[in-house]
Amino acid sequence: MTSDDRGTASTVPDGDDGPRSSRVRNKKRKHLPLWQETILLLGLALVLAVGIKALLVQAFYIPSESMEPGLIRNDRILVEKVSYWFGGEPQRGDVVVFKDPGGWLTESESAGPANPVAKAMAAIGLYPEGGHLVKRVVGVAGDTITCCDDQGRISVNGEPLDEDAYIKEQGTPCNGPMVSNCNWEAGPVPEGHVFVMGDNRGRSADSTVHLCRPDQTDCVPGDEFVPVDLVVGKVFVLLWPADRFDLVGRPEAFADVPDGS
Repeated sequence: MTSDDRGTASTVPDGDDGPRSSRVRNKKRKHLPLWQETILLLGLALVLAVGIKALLVQAFYIPSESMEPGLIRNDRILVEKVSYWFGGEPQRGDVVVFKDPGGWLTESESAGPANPVAKAMAAIGLYPEGGHLVKRVVGVAGDTITCCDDQGRISVNGEPLDEDAYIKEQGTPCNGPMVSNCNWEAGPVPEGHVFVMGDNRGRSADSTVHLCRPDQTDCVPGDEFVPVDLVVGKVFVLLWPADRFDLVGRPEAFADVPDGS
């Protein structure tokens, strides 16, 4: 036997009989019981759901008819949060979900799900929550919104908006009638705030309703603007009902609006 032969023969360590020993070790490994695996998988799913809700996507529902015709009461929508990371803020035309700034919703509208299971699902982002509103951003910081021109159009920084593609046709003389007339102005919008309106202009308790009118004595100037800090995210999908599934984007109407002051 040569020295090379001896070297080859001694490559298997003492106490290890090769492949047979590996098979024995594999047989000794035990899988977790089914109930433990189930708990582990549920725990991982819960962590993922909470993480997704906190950072990426959250489910909501449309609480009223204010966003018709595009979004109807009880539609289920998905809101993404990534667009507003790292200093990003809502843009004109975005449909956003935001927390009630205070007094915008009735008690019933603010109530979340009553069912305990639904409450638990809402807590982790798998079921819509209450206490939020869905509106379209019409003005951002520095913008002045005026209602209306001789064609009944709202103007932003002097640029009339062609909103026929998304607002509800309702036979009103202008596109901002919730304050009972077509002659009002809002802004400039303060830094860190937005001015919002529903697409169903005759049935939307939005920023226009909170404008101070000349005959009001209990109105607080500035309540018409929504703090950006209260904005949860941007609606990007109409998820349910399935036959109305659609992507929700930013309309072209705002493309030519100049910067505000």
